[in-house]
Amino acid sequence: MKIFNTLSRRKEEFVPLEPGKVKMYVCGPTVYNYIHIGNARPMIVFDTVRRYFEYKGYEVNYVSNFTDVDDKIIKKAIEEGVESEVISRRYIEECKKDMEGMNVKPATTHPQATQEIASMLKMIQTLIDKGYAYAAFDGTVYFRTDSFRDYGKLSHKNLDELQSGFREIKVTGEEGKESPSDFVLWKPKKEGEPYWDSKWCQGRPGWHIECSVMAKKYLGEQIDIHAGGEDLIFPHHENEIAQSEAANGKPFATYWMHNAFLNIDTNGHVQKMSKSLGNFFTVREISERYDLQVLRFFMLSAHYRSPLNFSAELMEASKSGLERILTAAERLRDAGKAAEREKAAGTQGMSASEQENRTLAEELAFKYEAAMEDDFNTADAIAAVFELVKLSNSTVSPDSSAAYIDFMKELLEKLCGVLGILTVRKAEALDEEIEAMIEARQQARKAKNFALADEIRGKLLDMGIVLEDTREGVKWKRV
Repeated sequence: MKIFNTLSRRKEEFVPLEPGKVKMYVCGPTVYNYIHIGNARPMIVFDTVRRYFEYKGYEVNYVSNFTDVDDKIIKKAIEEGVESEVISRRYIEECKKDMEGMNVKPATTHPQATQEIASMLKMIQTLIDKGYAYAAFDGTVYFRTDSFRDYGKLSHKNLDELQSGFREIKVTGEEGKESPSDFVLWKPKKEGEPYWDSKWCQGRPGWHIECSVMAKKYLGEQIDIHAGGEDLIFPHHENEIAQSEAANGKPFATYWMHNAFLNIDTNGHVQKMSKSLGNFFTVREISERYDLQVLRFFMLSAHYRSPLNFSAELMEASKSGLERILTAAERLRDAGKAAEREKAAGTQGMSASEQENRTLAEELAFKYEAAMEDDFNTADAIAAVFELVKLSNSTVSPDSSAAYIDFMKELLEKLCGVLGILTVRKAEALDEEIEAMIEARQQARKAKNFALADEIRGKLLDMGIVLEDTREGVKWKRV
């Protein structure tokens, strides 16, 4: 398996720190509003990376944080006249709803910055003790960038050039800096802001120290993969490396993965998505027009390192592409039901032609895996899925053997599952739930548990489902 490593700017063979295990940290959102589709891209991309590692048998410890103390959160809280934690708590919950809609698996751990302050203070003190950080006269603690020899190795920026650029930026309140490129580890509170006590001042952490501390606490001093959007390469991830490696005395992350920007295509005019330009959409807004599975499919239709243009036309194309897969999966399920009698009778397995087609399907699965092994090329993986759909549509019918139908259905579901693509429509999933409840009611009646049977019938009625007991069996309809 090869991964493009931002650190080396080339594809490298993946070798985990510990055989069979992957330690992965992905920078999460700052929770002051609904997440936008730019936030959604790394969530979907790296959830898919995680799913593929699990598909290959790795045990993945996946950590993704919530930044719940920030200037934007404080500003929103002041506007609403509430405490900052009210805002962060609200939008963490809303973010989780959107993640569920996009079928993004919950992280192994979702740490919050405000719950890790003690560990941040400890790391800051370690950096001061080692000479990598210093406290200014006002209590601000800065990281001394020129003390870290490898500063700039991720972004491939030269420190002298960086310092020259920083000197052109006049920032008030930073007179205590030794060098213009030094960055904040701890800063004094302002009136009305949340704060924590420290030996330097009452204040709060800088943004960069948060992720270094949370990665160390939940994954250890060394991790396999650190990931996020390419806008985080500098200064955020660069500063994380400096802090973590200075404090811990060892390499921080082996592989650095970054997804490219999401652009907005409006009538052929492509712009980088930006809140300042007012050209962004929230995931919640998209959910009002599309099933969020369409958004996920759209995000995976391009390689994660390629810029992706968001447009209504491309979303419609993604909707059509997803529909092809869902229709093929539905046909397989229908064919499977028709073959149930043969399956129950224990008749023969696959025919010779079906065996040949099974071999073709397995070759497509190898093609799919080859795409994913090559730096998680989901676009080519989806192309392999479409070839599997075409093969299924042309070779499966109700007359096919149950063994062949089951094989094709399970393979399609497995490959889509790695991409986080559900192969059952929401309405269809509900129908299956109803059928299961009706079957449970029938079993209760056979066992003469009429109270339970009546309870299930009542629940179905609450769902708008009316049952009719006929000579042919139980029939149901929506009212």
